[in-house]
Amino acid sequence: MKRFLILALLLFPLWLPAAEQDDAPPKTEQERLQEAGDLYFDYKQDDALEAYIELSKDTANRQAFLNAAFIAMEQNNPKQAVDIMTAAYRKHPQDRETIEMTAEAYLADGQYRSAEKFLSLLPEDPARAGFFHINLARAQMGLGEKKLAKYNLKMAVRADTHPALANYLLGILYEEEKDYKQAAEVFRQATVYDHQFIEAKKHYAAALEKLGSYNEAYRQYRMIYSSEKHLKDVNAALARLKPRLSRPEKEIVGGKEILKHTFVKPLIPPENVQTKEIKIGLGMRQNGRPSVRSTVHFIPSHDFTITDAQTGKLLARGKAKESWVAVLQNGKPHLLTPANKKIPFTKSVLITPSSKTEGEGHTIIVKNVMSGAGMTWASVDDKEYRGKLQITHHPALNTLIPINIVNIEEYLQGVIASEMPTQFPMDALRAQAVLARTYALKHLGKHKYYGYDLCDTQNCQVYGGVTSESERGNAAVESTMGEILKYKNKPIESVFSANCGGITQSAKEAGWYDTPYLNPVSDYKDFDFNQLQPYHFKELLQYPHDAYSRYGKHVSMAAFRWTRVVDEEDLSQIIKRQKKDIGRITAILPVRRGRSGYVSRLIVKGTKGSVTLNKENVIRNNLSLGMLRSSYFIVEPNYQDRELKYFVFYGGGWGHGVGFDQTGAAGRAEAGQGYQEILKHYFPIADFYSPAATRYK
Repeated sequence: MKRFLILALLLFPLWLPAAEQDDAPPKTEQERLQEAGDLYFDYKQDDALEAYIELSKDTANRQAFLNAAFIAMEQNNPKQAVDIMTAAYRKHPQDRETIEMTAEAYLADGQYRSAEKFLSLLPEDPARAGFFHINLARAQMGLGEKKLAKYNLKMAVRADTHPALANYLLGILYEEEKDYKQAAEVFRQATVYDHQFIEAKKHYAAALEKLGSYNEAYRQYRMIYSSEKHLKDVNAALARLKPRLSRPEKEIVGGKEILKHTFVKPLIPPENVQTKEIKIGLGMRQNGRPSVRSTVHFIPSHDFTITDAQTGKLLARGKAKESWVAVLQNGKPHLLTPANKKIPFTKSVLITPSSKTEGEGHTIIVKNVMSGAGMTWASVDDKEYRGKLQITHHPALNTLIPINIVNIEEYLQGVIASEMPTQFPMDALRAQAVLARTYALKHLGKHKYYGYDLCDTQNCQVYGGVTSESERGNAAVESTMGEILKYKNKPIESVFSANCGGITQSAKEAGWYDTPYLNPVSDYKDFDFNQLQPYHFKELLQYPHDAYSRYGKHVSMAAFRWTRVVDEEDLSQIIKRQKKDIGRITAILPVRRGRSGYVSRLIVKGTKGSVTLNKENVIRNNLSLGMLRSSYFIVEPNYQDRELKYFVFYGGGWGHGVGFDQTGAAGRAEAGQGYQEILKHYFPIADFYSPAATRYK
C-alpha cells in the first residue's frame, strides 16, 4: 500500500485535467514585452515583430506598438509600420512618441501629406525642435513646398540638434534654385560640423566651382579623393580644375615642411621600468602595409653613421643636418650623399645619430611622409622622429620602407597626441598612455613580414613622432611608465575608439573573436539598459542624451551624434565597385543588432539581387562615400515621386566601439574619476599592473 501511495503521489500531476495543469498565472505585460525584446536581440526579428503585434492587440501596450513599428521600418515595410501606428494613435492619441513614430512611418512610406499632418499634432518641445523641423522639411520637400521646407530647415539649424543634416538639406534646396553662394555656405557649415560628411563636401566643392573659387574647390575635391579614389565625377573635377589654379598645387593641397630640428630631451626610464626598442613602419597605407615609394629623404639632427642593418658593416658617416636620400632605381637601392655620391646597399641600412651633449636628444627629419591614409584629412608632410631610421628595400613590392626604431616609451610620446586631444583632462591622457603601451606590447611583430612591428596608422596606433608630441602628452607617458593592463598575466587587447556613442559593444558583436574582457559597458548617465527595447535606439540616436561620451570640449560633437545622407545612385556604385552589381538599391535592412545598438549584419537589396554585410568595418566601408563613422545607426529611406532617392543615417559614435572610449574617458576624468578608475570601467575584469609591483614581459 505504501508503495502505491508513493507512486500515486509521483504520478499525480499527470492525472490532472489539462485546464488545471495550465493554471500558472498569466504573464504580465512587462514580462511579455521583455520576452519580445529578447527575441529581437537574439536576432529573431520576425518572431519579435509577431510577439509585439500580439501584445499590442491584447493590451494596447504603447511600447509594443512602437517596437513593432520600429522593426517593420527596419524590415523596409513602412506600409505595415503605418498600419501599426495608425492603430496605436487610436489608442494613444495624446502620446508624443506615438504621434512622432506615426509621422515617421508615413514619411518613410512617402506619404508626405499624412506625415505633415501628424507632425503638426506634436506638442512644442524646445529640446526636440531641431528634429521636428527636419522631419517637417523632409515632408514639405516631398510635397514640393520648398519655401516652407527652407523655413523649417533654417529653424532646425538654429535648434542645433542635427546641424549637419539640416544644413545639407538646405543646401540641396539652394542648389536647385542655382543660388550657389548660399548653397556653398550651408554645405560648408555641414562639413565644419562633421568633416566625415563627404557627401556634403562634394556638394560644397561643386558650388565653389560654380562660384569660380577654383583653388578651394580643388582642395575640397582632393580631400574627397584621398578617401575615395574611384569617383569619376571627382577625378573629372580635379582634371578640369587643375589648369585653372592660381597658385601651385602644393600650396593649395598643403604639406607641412620642417625647416629645423626640435630640441628634445631623451626619455630615460627609471630602473624599475623595463623597456625595449620597437620598429614602426612610416607613411603606411590604411591597412598598415607599405606604400610605394622610390625615395626616402632624411636629415639627422646630429652626426650619424650608416651601417648595413644585417651585418653591422659601416657604410658611411654623415654630419649634423646633412640632407641624404635613399633611392630605388631599376630595382636596386643606393644612398645619395649631399655631394651626389652613390653608395649602393643590398637589403637594409641603419641610420644612427648620436648626441654628445648630456640631456640633449637627437632626431631625424623624414621628408614627405603620408598621414591619414584613406581619410579626408590625409596629407603628405615632413615628420621628425626620435631614435634611429632603418630603410629597407622590399623587392617583391618594389619599394623602400622607412622604419623608425625607437624606445617604446618614446614611441608612446608620439602616439598620445596623435590618438587623443592633449587638451583632454590629464587622467584621460594617462588612461590612454596605459592602453597605448599595452597595445604595443600585445602586438609586437604584427607587421613583421614587412620588417616592422607596428605601422603608424589606425591599423595599429597613429604615430606622428616628435611632430605630434606635446608637453601634456609626454607627461602622461612619463607618469605611467611601464603600466599596462593584463588578463591571465598577458597584455590585453587594449582596443579603443574615439567615441562609443553612449555604450560600447562586445568584440563578438563587432565580428571579432569573443573576448571575455571586451564586453559592453554603458556611458549613458540617464538611460537604464535593463529596460532596453528596440525602439529606444530611435530615441537615443535622434535626440541627445546625457552621457560621459557626450563630452564636447576640444572635440567635435559629430563624434557622439552624426547624420549622413547617402544618395541611392552613389550607394549602388559603391556596392557595384566593392561587392557586385545589384542594380538600383531598394532597401537597407539591418538584420542583426546587439543590445549595444550596433548593427552586426546588414542586407543591401537591389533590383538585381542583394549583398550581405557582416562585421562592423565591412558595414561602415560599404554604405557611404569614404566610410560611416560607426555601425551604431538607424537608417531611413527618402522617396521623391515614389522613387527612392536617398537614405538618411542617424548614428552615434566614431570607430568600432569596442573597449575604451576616448571621449568617454575625458568625460569621466572631467567628473573627477582617476585614470585607474576609468580603465576599470571599460575593462572591469582586467588587472592593472605597475612596475612598482612587477615588471611586464
